[in-house]
Amino acid sequence: MDCNVLLVDDQRDVLRLLHSTLDTLKKPEIKIFEAPSGEEALLHSSRYKVDLLVADYKLPGMSGVELMHKVRVRHPEVKVVLVTGVTERKVREEILNAGALAVFDKPIPLADFLDVVERSLGLVQTIFPAEKAEGKAEERHARISDLLANFRQDISADAVFLLNDRGLVQARTGKLRDDSLEVSLISTLMAIHSASLKVARHNHQETFDSYHVFNGGDHDLLFIPVTPLYALLVAGKNLVNDAQIIENINALLALRTQVEKSLKSMGVTGELHTVSQAAAAPFEKPVVEETVAPAPEMEALFTSAVKKTAKADNLDDFWNEAVEKHGNKPATADVISLDEARKLGLVPGDGK
Repeated sequence: MDCNVLLVDDQRDVLRLLHSTLDTLKKPEIKIFEAPSGEEALLHSSRYKVDLLVADYKLPGMSGVELMHKVRVRHPEVKVVLVTGVTERKVREEILNAGALAVFDKPIPLADFLDVVERSLGLVQTIFPAEKAEGKAEERHARISDLLANFRQDISADAVFLLNDRGLVQARTGKLRDDSLEVSLISTLMAIHSASLKVARHNHQETFDSYHVFNGGDHDLLFIPVTPLYALLVAGKNLVNDAQIIENINALLALRTQVEKSLKSMGVTGELHTVSQAAAAPFEKPVVEETVAPAPEMEALFTSAVKKTAKADNLDDFWNEAVEKHGNKPATADVISLDEARKLGLVPGDGK
């Protein structure tokens, strides 16, 4: 079934950017339409179905929020993403409270934008495909999802994610307050995960044991590695205040143990191995010593040496002859020795 996306912005450059970004999805079922104003967008919505509305917050004639409400009169199920150059937090709150799926500040983070579009249109593929043999993968995935859901309920978190080392969400429960920047947040956290792994290796740790706490903002965040290949992210309010932080971290450590057992039952080990100095920097190019070909004179000298040094007694005679013949030879044809200059009368003050 076709999915109709309506892009609304009075700046042509923004429309072209969003349109070309959506084209990278290479989904033939996505039909993209453009409108430079709220009025033209309403006219389009009166003629065609709109599944996803992407609109600027500040439009000539009406705001993006007003446009959203008017489009929803005809298309109640429409998903809405708003874009704004306004930095005030109250504007972001107004947009989210109005029911927008996401709000992006300019310049638009395109990876996050594509992620929101794919999820809103149901184009995201399942990370854990079902196995044909007795549905074991589905059962194990359900087990991890249950662990996350129970933990979220126990500590009253907004969302809990299981992430892999490539930044993909393997399992989730709940959602972020504003999930439009989910991709960027996860990408940054997995960079922290990778750095922590390197620290543990350089510190010769036998186990990968660390956690990270972020206080305030849209959420309190708790981020903890499960194995070198997986990590847990917990988001919510008041998770790290003085009364809750110790209890919540202990509960998170217990969850990590349970998730690690489930991953091992799926064949995921991810043990931490201490690496050698050579293995610690796999991307560094090896130093290759440059080989310099000998000069022709030296090449000839070495060739003759094979015959003349057949006996040990000849070694001294060979090198004495070599020094006498080649020792004072200039490096270039344009240079003569001091003795040769004296013979030619080119050196002043020598009494000749």
